[in-house]
Amino acid sequence: MQDLTMDAIARELHTSRSSVSRLLSHARSSGLVDIRIHSPMDAPGRIEKEILDRFQVTAHVVPVPDRASDVDRLERVALSVARMLGQYFDSNMTMGIAWGSTMNAISRHVTIKATHNSQIVQLNGAGNMSTTGLGYASEILGRFGTAFGAHVQQFPVPAFFDDPETKQAFWRERSVSRLLEMQKRMDVALFGLGSPFSEVPSRVYAGGYLEAADYASLSESGAVGDVATVFFRADGSTDGIPLNLRGTGPDFTVLRRTPRRICVIAGTSKLASLHGALRADLITDLFVDEGTARALIADS
Repeated sequence: MQDLTMDAIARELHTSRSSVSRLLSHARSSGLVDIRIHSPMDAPGRIEKEILDRFQVTAHVVPVPDRASDVDRLERVALSVARMLGQYFDSNMTMGIAWGSTMNAISRHVTIKATHNSQIVQLNGAGNMSTTGLGYASEILGRFGTAFGAHVQQFPVPAFFDDPETKQAFWRERSVSRLLEMQKRMDVALFGLGSPFSEVPSRVYAGGYLEAADYASLSESGAVGDVATVFFRADGSTDGIPLNLRGTGPDFTVLRRTPRRICVIAGTSKLASLHGALRADLITDLFVDEGTARALIADS
């Protein structure tokens, strides 16, 4: 803030220049120091304004080279989300998180911010025929909980029930209904968009959660993606998609009541999913790579 060189800081603190460098690196990683760049060639800023004007969504466009793979795009976008997430989450707040490839990437970089009386709640179950999914989901949520000093509320149910009636019976259980009530009172929801077309396979499509009959049913229903295992069409509708009767994610009416709904997406292969989510009015804040943001505007 005072424009001092590292040599000047070292002299003032009676330490070495290398120690100052390590301290500055620690300050960045711990969130004490936040670096922002306001480029005179602000193409992302212009795109953000256009997305706000067209969709009434606050966008954060992450510059990524056009030649970058979807894997690299996801890592760069995830890092940007991880470093800014503390601006949206504080003490006495509840944040719902949907497990998956995108949340896993973000969780590895979350900047530490101490909060109190805060909650991280899992948005949907993670079990399938091969695993309970608890290890995978709890690892992701645990990283967020550790970063914010928040209490983690897991959702120990399958991603999809075999029978809709079994789901309804579980939903009447007090231990489950308590979590459902927490979801209804969320201050922040953080989620990616699942897509069967993505270069980085969405966990629900690549992790043994869906069978051939499920894919056929989704195709017949015109599904283009999902949020927390709730599937939707290109127009944002969810009614009449049979798999949603067995899925464990929150109904979109619950998500829409959440004041801040942060969607994270990387790669143009998820463009159809993004259009559907926007039409469903699921997003208040969008983190997206520059190439996908340009494609969104061009395709609108």
